[in-house]
Amino acid sequence: MGFHEIRFPTSVSFDSTGGPERHTDIITTANGFEERNSPWKHSRRRYNAGTGIRSLEDIETLIAFFEARHGRLYGFRWKDWTDFKSSAPAASVDYRDQAIGKGDGAKRAFALVKTYRSGAHSYTRPIIKPVAGTTRVGVGGVEAHSGVDVHIDTTTGEVMFAQPPPSGKRITAGFEFDVPVRFDSDSLQISLAGFRAGEVPVVPLLELRL
Repeated sequence: MGFHEIRFPTSVSFDSTGGPERHTDIITTANGFEERNSPWKHSRRRYNAGTGIRSLEDIETLIAFFEARHGRLYGFRWKDWTDFKSSAPAASVDYRDQAIGKGDGAKRAFALVKTYRSGAHSYTRPIIKPVAGTTRVGVGGVEAHSGVDVHIDTTTGEVMFAQPPPSGKRITAGFEFDVPVRFDSDSLQISLAGFRAGEVPVVPLLELRL
């Protein structure tokens, strides 16, 4: 699958709309009860980049980006301004933000994840596009030295230790991240007259499963 390691311009994405989508199959029985099932383990996000366009310069930027991705052909990075880091919105990224595993004395590779909690329930989301230079990793409550003790693959979200973490040691990480997406249309429908009259173009984006 073609993917370009480039981020959609954040100046345009800032005022975009969108968020996670789930797929639930619901069957209503004859007595009115429901049976619900979801074939998706992970949510999938949809966005509309058109709501972030504010100027003719933004339109020019969008067209250039769309053409360089060949429409739906190539995926790219997207900053979801409502959910782009491991910490709380008002907090700074910290190496203790998210638990990503536990050492066993042999395993060296761990995957970045973000866990969402509400009450007694939670959902763990894979993070495969961390932002370069933002990831901090800890082992047993002590921060590891990035580039020396640990290497971060920003294209897959893999955390690779130079030496296996000791058995029983909790592995944690903090990071900023992007969402892998593609355009969900092979055409852009933009009217200059409509834009000047306040009409917002629709530019759909869809999260990729890589």
